[in-house]
Amino acid sequence: MKLSSVVVRWGLGAALAMGVGACASRQQVVEQETRPSESLAAYYPLAVGNRWTYRVNGRVDKTVDVEVLKEEDGYFHDSQGGQLSVDGFGIRDRKRYLLRGPLTEGNAWTNVVSVSSTERYRILQAGVPCEAPAGSFAHCVRVEARNRVDANTTLVNAFTFAEGVGLVRVEVSAEKSNGERLPQTWLELASYQVKDAGR
Repeated sequence: MKLSSVVVRWGLGAALAMGVGACASRQQVVEQETRPSESLAAYYPLAVGNRWTYRVNGRVDKTVDVEVLKEEDGYFHDSQGGQLSVDGFGIRDRKRYLLRGPLTEGNAWTNVVSVSSTERYRILQAGVPCEAPAGSFAHCVRVEARNRVDANTTLVNAFTFAEGVGLVRVEVSAEKSNGERLPQTWLELASYQVKDAGR
C-alpha cells in the first residue's frame, strides 16, 4: 500500500471521520475559565449544526468544511462522512478512541482497527494553551497517534483539541526507522461555530 493512500485513509481520513466540521467566517478568541474541564465532551462539542473550517497545509485557498448534520444510533454524523460519539471513556469514531481519559500527560491507549492495523495513542500535553488561525485557546490537549505502515515507516498523527471548540490542529508525518520525520500534511482550524459545550 502506498504511503500517500495511508496518509489519506488514516491521517486525514481519521481526522475527518472524527467529525472535523466546518464553517464560521470570523476568527474567535475563546475566553475560558482558569481551570480546564475534566469533561471529555468539552473537548469535542458534538451537536447538530456545529461547524468547523480547516486550512489544509496552511493555505487560505484550500479548506475543508465539516458540519454535524444529524445524530443517529448514538453517533453524530458530519458532512465529510465522519461519525463521532462521546462515552464514559472518551471521544471516538466507530473504530477508535481519538481522545481518552484521564486527561493527563502520558495517558496511553491502543486501538485495534483491523487485523493488520494497530494504532497507539498517547497524550503528550494536557491543560496547555494552543493557537490556530481561529484564535487562542487556554486549555488544550495534544495527542500523538502512531500506526506502523511497514518495517521502515510509522505514520505519526498529532491531534490538538481545545476545550469548548474541538479539534484545532492535525499534523501527519511519516517516521522512518532511523527516526527521521517527513511531514505529510496538516490541518489547522480557520473558523468555527459551536453550541455551548455544556461545561
